[in-house]
Amino acid sequence: MNSRELNDRAAWLRGPSAECSVVPERLEQPWRLVLLGPPGVGKGTQARLLTQRLGACHLSTGDVFREAKTRNERQQTLAMSAALNSMRRGTLVPEAIVWQVIRERASCLRCQGGFVLDGFPRTLAQAKVLKLLLENERLSLDAVVNYELPLAEIVSRLSGRRTCQSCKAIFHLTAQPPRTEGVCDLCCDALYQREDDRPEAITVRLNAYQSSTAPLIQFCRNLGLLTPVVASGSPEEIFRRTATALEKRRKFDSGSSVTSRKSARVWSPEMLACGGNESGNGNNI
Repeated sequence: MNSRELNDRAAWLRGPSAECSVVPERLEQPWRLVLLGPPGVGKGTQARLLTQRLGACHLSTGDVFREAKTRNERQQTLAMSAALNSMRRGTLVPEAIVWQVIRERASCLRCQGGFVLDGFPRTLAQAKVLKLLLENERLSLDAVVNYELPLAEIVSRLSGRRTCQSCKAIFHLTAQPPRTEGVCDLCCDALYQREDDRPEAITVRLNAYQSSTAPLIQFCRNLGLLTPVVASGSPEEIFRRTATALEKRRKFDSGSSVTSRKSARVWSPEMLACGGNESGNGNNI
């Protein structure tokens, strides 16, 4: 097991007072990416694959909030306490609070191994303030990867999920079916379909996502950062598409092959299958 797998991301998950268990390998030009995509496209899986194989840090806002729920209230910053209060009430965390949580972790954006930002920005306003933060930190993004999938396929993926009513394990009718229909493999209790996994609820969520992110996507396109990737197929197939798209951006931005740049590594077949690093150059979001 290598060092990047051992990193507990403490500085990101717990805030500025914590230190990561492992310092990522220093890269001369690390990858700095933002991932976009509606629910059901497998964005989280791709974030994990990218961070493992680039040596970058996975900066997921969802992970931050999940971690915060497990910690003592006295260990929370004012911004995180306000975010948790919103979640307890069942309301969306206000954009200003989400932004403050990100700002508290600005040092993670300077990670010498680079980063894959997952879950932020989600709106045009968030993208604009992130652009200012990166400019203040004198950092540049390499790409905003936008995972795309037809609405009908997303609905099929999400509506096939089944959740155990006791242990909350998740199965899928076609991709990961239980050994016995309707019964959890782990605790043998009944599986059910959550309300927000029903097709009509999924369609509402996806329509809301598309209307809120359309200006954000256009903003990224205007900056020359948008990198669309079709999210169909297996995780490895999607990852290979992502790697190819990023490699094309690298060659276009640098005007030469990646192999001609100091401290850069190409997306070799071995890297695509087993891991590796590549460095980047790009524009601010």
